[in-house]
Amino acid sequence: MSLRILSLTAACALALPAVARAQDATDLDQVFVTANRTAISANDALTPVEVIDREQIQRSQARSLPDLLRGRAGITASNQGGQGKLTTLFLRGSESDHVLVLVDGIRIGSATSGLASFQDLPVEMIDRVEIVRGPRSSLYGADAIGGVIQVFTRRDRGAFVPRVRVGGGSNGLTEYGVGFGGSGGRGWFGADYQYRHTQGINACNGSSTLFAGCFTEEPDRDGYTANALSLRGGLDFNEQWSLQGHTLRNEGDNEFDGSFYNRSETVQQVIGGTLRWRPSDRIDLHLTAGRNVDASDNFADELYIDTFSTDRDSATLQGDFGIGRDQLLSLGLDWLHDQVESTTQYDRTQRGNQAAFVQYQGRFEAGTLGEQSLEASVRRDDNDQFGGHTTGSAAWGLGFAQNWRVTAGYGTAFRAPTFNELYFPPFGGFASSNPHLRPEDSKTWELGLAYQATTFTAHLDAFDTDVDDMIAYDASMGVPNNIDHARMRGAELGIDTQVLGWTARGAISYLDAENRSGVYAGNELARRARNSARVDLDRAFGTFRVGVTATGEGARFDDVANTRRMGGYGTLDLRAEYAFTPSLSLQARVANVFDRDYETASFYNQPGREWFLTLRYAPAQ
Repeated sequence: MSLRILSLTAACALALPAVARAQDATDLDQVFVTANRTAISANDALTPVEVIDREQIQRSQARSLPDLLRGRAGITASNQGGQGKLTTLFLRGSESDHVLVLVDGIRIGSATSGLASFQDLPVEMIDRVEIVRGPRSSLYGADAIGGVIQVFTRRDRGAFVPRVRVGGGSNGLTEYGVGFGGSGGRGWFGADYQYRHTQGINACNGSSTLFAGCFTEEPDRDGYTANALSLRGGLDFNEQWSLQGHTLRNEGDNEFDGSFYNRSETVQQVIGGTLRWRPSDRIDLHLTAGRNVDASDNFADELYIDTFSTDRDSATLQGDFGIGRDQLLSLGLDWLHDQVESTTQYDRTQRGNQAAFVQYQGRFEAGTLGEQSLEASVRRDDNDQFGGHTTGSAAWGLGFAQNWRVTAGYGTAFRAPTFNELYFPPFGGFASSNPHLRPEDSKTWELGLAYQATTFTAHLDAFDTDVDDMIAYDASMGVPNNIDHARMRGAELGIDTQVLGWTARGAISYLDAENRSGVYAGNELARRARNSARVDLDRAFGTFRVGVTATGEGARFDDVANTRRMGGYGTLDLRAEYAFTPSLSLQARVANVFDRDYETASFYNQPGREWFLTLRYAPAQ
């Protein structure tokens, strides 16, 4: 499969998203940018956030982004048959299309299905991942009911150095990657290419006679092949002006089990750039523009069936103004345009959205009470399809007794209906869409308590979310309609510490996600486990390092009627790494050590015990 990304680099100057200057984000453990659209310390955030930096990613030996995210606080994943297969994430019990996903500040996702292709974002090209839990529509607009996940591709600072990686493992896995990056003078640049192929497993054990699962019987291996390329760089013209940019493209060939088609050739592409002007320490203006392409050509074996492709163009103009000591006012304008190109004739193929937002952030000394923090934001969206929509949020925090802090917040959010829900053409002579759908609305209360010391941090966060006008199939009308109401409430406990030379990170989540309307009122929402947990342990013994990851999820139902129950499960992964030199290392991992048989989506298999080896050459910059 050809990789046509090289021609794209001439189309825009290489750039970073409109969130923070690279100089402001040198300590990735302490700085995140997605929660407030400005660079602040993670320790100062009033919204629950988790940052997974490059060191943690490499140490985990995760084979994919879903592998990296599974089991973390508030996250439940559903996968349809192993590597490369459709993977959806439920954050705090919200729907899989209630999570806004950004790559280097650019909104991604299919405008037809409403889903982001997590499985097609190459983990080796990721510098860090930021998980923001809770409603953020007052800053980012539609789809941020459960939270925001932002992926940042690699950043290259320091001397220009090469990197090479080659590996293999179970189920015919073969992968390799090459790249280089660095900086010189006022500019920096980086490039990486990755190839990955796996023969896969038998994705689905459904039955064509029982019309269950994938509605077919294909007892074969379902492979996945991907070619990915990332280019990024930037230039600081002077102390005030800078230009940075990025492009990422993944081309996949994915086999699966299906009754209509069983293979897809996919493209996931993100390109964007930012022009920034900082005339003083109190003023920061930046203009960001980008495009996401989410495309799929679908086949029945080698017979071409159809194409679905969406282009998502976006632009943001944002100004951050220091209006006093520890006081920041942010003003912004957002523009978004979605367009569908498909062999399927949609009733409507494009729509636009314009928005304006304002945010205030401040910190105050409160005498004997300690330091107080406040933030508030409001946003107005104007969409071609559903008209105007206003969202807002507010949060407060109080630091006390040196190491403790309590936070409280409230926020509203919404999800815009997808093109499939609004405009998908009639199927078999019957209507299958509803152009009169309204956005889904949510209201969320949050309360948190955190403790931070030198070698020990812990946080406990509770939430209560109500979603109105949820879109579901209305049997009385035969089309999707705003008929459902759901409530999600729960708590997350996270701990990060060092004990006897071991680095330990753990999270435990409790969720009560309930349908509150119709004939299924009182039922649990599908594919959400009530209890989930993840623990990561790592320790270095000189040039040798070992690690363990344990994940577990409780039982859940796969359908709204709660008739098909999937049992709970737990998996254990072991890993080791030996450094021959500071630049050359060998990694080994055994996943699902006890060969646990389990499902995260009914009838779809998950890999059993697997092993992986990776030889990595990566000089320090």
